Amino acid sequence: MTQTTPGRVPDLIVVDNVSKSFVLRKDNSLKERIVTLGRRGRQHREEFQSLKNVSVSIPAGSSIALMGPNGSGKSTLLKVIGGIIDPSEGMVYRRGRLAALLELGAGFHPDLSGRDNVYLNASVLGLTREETDARFDSIVDFAEIGEFIDTQVKFYSSGMYVRLAFAVAIHTDPDILLVDEVLAVGDEAFQRKCMDKIRQFQREGRTIVLVSHSAAQVMDICDSGVVLHHGEVAFIGGAAEATKVHREIMEGKRQARAEDRAEPEQDSEFAISRIRVLNSVGEEVQDINPGDDVLIELTVDHRVAHREWQTSFSIDTPSGQQVLGTSVRRLTGDVHGPAGPGEAVVRYLIADAAFGGGQYFINAQVLDENGTSADILWQGARFYVPMSEERTGTVFARVEVDPAPTA
Repeated sequence: MTQTTPGRVPDLIVVDNVSKSFVLRKDNSLKERIVTLGRRGRQHREEFQSLKNVSVSIPAGSSIALMGPNGSGKSTLLKVIGGIIDPSEGMVYRRGRLAALLELGAGFHPDLSGRDNVYLNASVLGLTREETDARFDSIVDFAEIGEFIDTQVKFYSSGMYVRLAFAVAIHTDPDILLVDEVLAVGDEAFQRKCMDKIRQFQREGRTIVLVSHSAAQVMDICDSGVVLHHGEVAFIGGAAEATKVHREIMEGKRQARAEDRAEPEQDSEFAISRIRVLNSVGEEVQDINPGDDVLIELTVDHRVAHREWQTSFSIDTPSGQQVLGTSVRRLTGDVHGPAGPGEAVVRYLIADAAFGGGQYFINAQVLDENGTSADILWQGARFYVPMSEERTGTVFARVEVDPAPTA
C-alpha cells in the first residue's frame, strides 16, 4: 500500500499499472470446436486487451466517475477494483469493507427466494447472520418488494433485481461502494432514492466509484473522473474537465459515423446540406456560454425553384432529450419566400441563450409549403456549454440563496 503523509487523505484504492486481457474463441459452436480439436488452437483464438497499464489512486471519502465510450474498459476496471476478476498484470490494493453493484442480479441464485438471497448475498459481502437479521426489515423496506420476498428471484423483473441488490449492498455498511450503470434499470423514483442514499454516503465520508455515461450525473455526484479510451487512461482530474474530455472522444466517434453516413436521396426536391452554430458576429463556434446570442444557420439545397417552403430545427441532449424545438411557421405564422434552384440560407437567433452545462446536438428539417417533410438532417451540428460546479441540468438560471430565510 502507498505511504501516507501527515495531513494527506489516505488512498483506499490504488490501481498500479493494471492490464487485463481476455481470450476470445472464434470456434463458438461445439461442432466447430470438435473440428478444430488437435489443430493449432491459436488459429481459433484471439486475445483482446481490455485494460492497458492503468494506474489510478482513489483517496478515502472521494467520489470518482469512470467514463469512456462503450468498450473502453470501464466495467472491466470496476470489476478488477472489486476483486471480481484478477488483472493479467499489475496490482490492485484496497482497504476497508467494499460493496459492489456491478451486474444485474450478480450474486443471486435464481432458484432461491429473495429472502434466502438476501442472507446469501449479505454473507458474501461480510455480514454475519445476526447482523443480517437486524437489518433484514430495513433491506426489504428499501427494496420495496415485501410481498415478493419469498418468491424465487428467477421470477423477478429487472427492476426488482436491482432494488434488492442495491438494498443489500448499502446495508453492509461499506467503506467503498462500486456502482455500475445497472441503476439505470430501476424506475425513476427508485433512481432518486438510490441517489439520495449515495449522497448520504458521501456526507458520511464513504468512497464512491461510479461508472456513468451521464455528464449531468457525474457533475451532480462526483468530484473527479477517470476517462478511459481503448483500455488506456485518457484523463484523470476534476469532474468538469473529465466530462469535457469524454465529450471530445464521443464527438470524434460521432464525426466518424457521420462521414460514413449515406448521401441524401437524390430524387428529393430539398436537402439540408449543412447546419452551423454561429456567434453574434457570424463566426462559427463549437463552445458557447450562458448569456451568449447564438445563431443556428441552416443551408438548404433547392434542386428546383420553390415559391413557398418551411424549415424547423431542434436541439437535443446526447440522450435524445429535446431541450428546444421551433420552426418558421411557429415563430412567424408564415413560410419562407421564393428560393432556388440553388442554396438558400436560413438563420434562427437564440438570444441570451440559457443552456445548462453539457453537450447539445442540432437537428434540422426542411418541409414543403404544405408542411410535408422533405429532408431531415440528424445531429448535423453540435455545441458545448462549459459545465458549472454550482448547478446541473439543461437550463441555466441565476440562483441565489436568500440571505434572510424565514423561520
